[in-house]
Amino acid sequence: MLTSPPLPPKALAWLAELGIAEREQLLAAGVVATFLRLKAAGHTATERLLFALEAAARGVHWSMLTDADRARLRAALMQHPPVRLPPDTGESHRFMQAALELAAQAASKGEVPVGAVVVRAGEIVGRGYNRPIARCDPSAHAEMLALRDAAARTGNYRLAGCDLYVTLEPCPMCAGAILQSRLDRVVFGARDAKAGAAGSVIDLFADSRLNHQTALFGDVEAQACAGLLSGFFRQRRDKN
Repeated sequence: MLTSPPLPPKALAWLAELGIAEREQLLAAGVVATFLRLKAAGHTATERLLFALEAAARGVHWSMLTDADRARLRAALMQHPPVRLPPDTGESHRFMQAALELAAQAASKGEVPVGAVVVRAGEIVGRGYNRPIARCDPSAHAEMLALRDAAARTGNYRLAGCDLYVTLEPCPMCAGAILQSRLDRVVFGARDAKAGAAGSVIDLFADSRLNHQTALFGDVEAQACAGLLSGFFRQRRDKN
């Protein structure tokens, strides 16, 4: 069990909210990532707490950390991509359902059923579904069209403060556009073993060399999203 010291009592309560009560859980989550999660949750997380978390992970008192240890932690903190909390479960369901409805529209037009919505402050500001066939445009993926719609509606090509919900893991093209738009979070449904750029094939979102990192949350309504895709391709095979 994590104890005080090295952690202050309020920090133990904050960690419990994240489901972290054991040293092994803290090690698995990562000290720097946990520290950033506490900050994202709105807690007053100072550098002193970062050091206390490292000490707790090691099972020692914070005074046992060396200057080199502290310097390493500061460097890791500077290099770590932003950490954001996942969206509310009800919110995730609602907006993924909106994306699924758009994906069904794509299927009805003979397009691969992928739908996407851009959300800001709890409201949908951009919508899109796959239309590369109809538009004779290889870039007309659901995410690309949703980003274009959101940018036009908000009057800004930068979409900081917005989230994207999409029924299929973004491909490299869409991942690049997402990073350029400065989205806060991407929530996706089914994974794409052939072209997924959020971890299935490559993970562009985890590359710290890029000048923006967007937080990822996958497998939301994954069964419904995957079922829509598999049903579409099954129907296409049956016709042939």
